[in-house]
Amino acid sequence: MGMKKKRILRQVIFTLLLCVGALATVIPFIYMISTAFKGQVYVFEIPPRLIPEKPTLQNFITAFSSNNFGRYFFNSTLVTVISVLGILLMASMMAYALARYQFFGRKFLYALVVFFMTMPAMSLIVPQFILAHTFQLTDTLAGLIVMDIAQNLPFAVFLLKGFLEDVPKEIEEAAVIDGASPWAIYWHVILPLARPALATSAIIAFLGAWDEYVWASTITNTPTNRTLPVAIATFQGVHTTNWGLVFAASLIAIVPVLILFISLQKYFVKGMVAGAVKG
Repeated sequence: MGMKKKRILRQVIFTLLLCVGALATVIPFIYMISTAFKGQVYVFEIPPRLIPEKPTLQNFITAFSSNNFGRYFFNSTLVTVISVLGILLMASMMAYALARYQFFGRKFLYALVVFFMTMPAMSLIVPQFILAHTFQLTDTLAGLIVMDIAQNLPFAVFLLKGFLEDVPKEIEEAAVIDGASPWAIYWHVILPLARPALATSAIIAFLGAWDEYVWASTITNTPTNRTLPVAIATFQGVHTTNWGLVFAASLIAIVPVLILFISLQKYFVKGMVAGAVKG
């Protein structure tokens, strides 16, 4: 009976700690949403209110219509979509080759993938800038896309390789018997089966490209080539005290991430677990 009481006590304490952690995470986000719907005169009211007395959409209208915000949103969307598609295509092909084919240098190539996956992104800023300058990619969206793919590709390969190694080879052998070519097997058999890992890779790649700030602020100088994170930082500098406007702009940037995660969440845990079992 004593052991049962101790186990129940541990569960209660663990649940309380989880609740405290959840509140610590959620409350700032709720306050940001609340402030985004407040007029400037209500932002610093004491005591603060989580539910605005007079909610307004003016902050969102002003945020999206000023300082070329729509252009920055389009730039981020374009860069992120192309980067994610490029990462999924290249990572799935590389992972399939590493998981299924035996060739000279296979283990060395995979070791390079793991090595680059563990390297801090900040340590690559200088060589990346030199490469971008050499190939005339500075201050271009193409330079952002190429480097976003390079930064997020290793983890996607690692995740997909672990997942594909668990796919039964008998499925591919049956396709070969039916006369399918290697490309047909990859496109019509492997990719549909790898949907959970692809969805997980898409979410992580999307977050990496959509929220990228350091490289985007380093390589872009022209305002029309800025992406959303850089624009929000500039936006905050212009509207230093108008936090309702700044938080409204931040919420606009968060919406695509929430939509993607909600639509693919059923694949996320399955893809992470399956891809992390093997490496």
